[in-house]
Amino acid sequence: MMSPIVGVSLLALVLSGGAWAFVPTGGGASSHVSMTQSAVLQKVTEVCRAIAQLEGQDFILTGNSAEELVHACLGPSAIGEVSAAKFKSALNDINEQHPLVDRDFVDSPQHHFNSELFARGRSLITSGVASIKANVRAENFHAARETLGRVLHTLQDFYSHSNWVDLGYTQPYINLIRPDLPLENLADFKTPTCKDCTNGGFCPNSLLPDILRKKILTSGYMGITSKFKPNGKCSHGGVEDLTSLTSPRGGISKDERRPDNEALHNTAVTLATTASLQLLDDIRGAAGDKDFLRLMGVARSSVVVFVIDTTGSMSNDIAEAKRMVNEIIDSKKGTQDEPSQYILVPFNDPEFGPLIRTTDPNVMKAEIAKLTADGGGDPPEMCLSGLQLALTGAPASSHIYVFTDAAAKDISLKDTISALIRSTKSTVSFFITDGGASRRRRRRSVDMFDIYRDLALASGGQAIRVSKANLPQATGIIADSSTSALVTVLQRARNPGKPETFSFQLDESLTNITIYITGKSLTFTLKNPAGVTQTETEASGKLGTVQKVGNLYRIRLASNKQTGLWEINMNSNQPYTLKITGELWPPSSGELRTFTSSPPNGLALLFLKPHGKTMQNAQNHAQHWLFPARLQEDVLSRGCGSSGGIEVI
Repeated sequence: MMSPIVGVSLLALVLSGGAWAFVPTGGGASSHVSMTQSAVLQKVTEVCRAIAQLEGQDFILTGNSAEELVHACLGPSAIGEVSAAKFKSALNDINEQHPLVDRDFVDSPQHHFNSELFARGRSLITSGVASIKANVRAENFHAARETLGRVLHTLQDFYSHSNWVDLGYTQPYINLIRPDLPLENLADFKTPTCKDCTNGGFCPNSLLPDILRKKILTSGYMGITSKFKPNGKCSHGGVEDLTSLTSPRGGISKDERRPDNEALHNTAVTLATTASLQLLDDIRGAAGDKDFLRLMGVARSSVVVFVIDTTGSMSNDIAEAKRMVNEIIDSKKGTQDEPSQYILVPFNDPEFGPLIRTTDPNVMKAEIAKLTADGGGDPPEMCLSGLQLALTGAPASSHIYVFTDAAAKDISLKDTISALIRSTKSTVSFFITDGGASRRRRRRSVDMFDIYRDLALASGGQAIRVSKANLPQATGIIADSSTSALVTVLQRARNPGKPETFSFQLDESLTNITIYITGKSLTFTLKNPAGVTQTETEASGKLGTVQKVGNLYRIRLASNKQTGLWEINMNSNQPYTLKITGELWPPSSGELRTFTSSPPNGLALLFLKPHGKTMQNAQNHAQHWLFPARLQEDVLSRGCGSSGGIEVI
């Protein structure tokens, strides 16, 4: 177990950018994020241009912003506004792995191609690429992006940690991503590779002439807790590397630009970026152009799933569900938010399924039209079985909508459903109708509503209870939740309810702010930064419009909203939920947003919602990297022991 001092030292090293890797974030063109972003933008542009040419269309790129690139990729037939939010979110999924690799694998030489562990480093890359391809086939794009970020980090480190560029090579080492090709001319354990730098620091020409003449591949040893390295071996170098104090002193790192290595550093950055392009091209070749763009958040990738109760009591609801599905399909057609796939799962009692999937909206309309309401017998139905089939059959991050008017007979599946929601990161919303139900059935439905509400909340969805007559008014909820640029600003639940005031920040990048409140016997007061208020009784007020559908309040803020700190005061002793969403429309420059405060040591972090996190949690997640004090608990939990009063920087 590491001591607290060692743990804190590692933490400080990670957050300072360290000297064992290209700087994770910031650092201009030589950071992992900059190189990754450059490679992704080049490859996405190349793929979109190729698709346009294949389809006989012009690829018209009007500028350098992310929005303009996404618009060019979608082509002239795209309808409505175009957002680069998903593209930027995909980039964030990839780039957020860079500081995590340095944090979680700080003392793992193969993750950085240190200590001449070339075979192990390549194994990480090739096994990671295989995992990426498998996840793309399974349409688990989020997991694929996270693995891609880790793989790119290791691949890029090869060029700054080894002597590849010192040997005069001007092209990437393709063998690193080709498991069928051998790794050749590697230094063995006993071969000396470096001479001593008498100044104790970095010096030019530290590699032995024989290594350069024979083009023998080596890399520096790195020791954070130990000075040991084999006799005659190069160190990585830098004040954090204890092995650099052991002869031969110095190091061969090209992580940072220095007077003694400027040309080598620049070449390492160029080759690391080119190697990243090669790896992306390999993934593109396996995935195909369409799925590659879905991986990058450019092509239409959302999946919409309808889970519909077909028991006899649902006859009116099914008719409305058909109308709602047709309306949603038609409204999304040709837009950036048009789903890439539709899935239908009917359920009855005791039967449920089959799962029907299609990419053709007209086929989904036809399947929905075939649904009829009959059977069921006793009121509880197989709702959770139908939902389980949907969660296991649909890709990760799907939008699932459940229509029912009855309690779940298969309540024993609740924990299984919760686990599936966590693993798939899909969003589940329930539309529960109870018009015309008997008093006994309404009591059972009240009890079961808590289960539906808990599952919806766990997924980031909604549980909306409406009468059959009011179901048409709920259509907008589906339209709201399937937009490409949607982010969650705040989500809270209270059971039992209690009077409480919630604060949330709104800025200029968020539009179409919508507040959803579910519950009964409640009142609320919304207040903007200027102190102007509006209550639930004001359908159209100074701050926006309030619509009530069943147990749901839906508040749409006026387009001229004030930026700054807002408050909403909730007052109820009954259970309630609060969710605030907005659409993310970044500045026209297309720059990836960073925190406005200047981070220490040149660090910066993308300010986009990571998948499965609310906007508020995204801020915490980002500060988790930028501000060392926020990392104290995490570092200690990884085996560093008690802080013992040590000051964490």
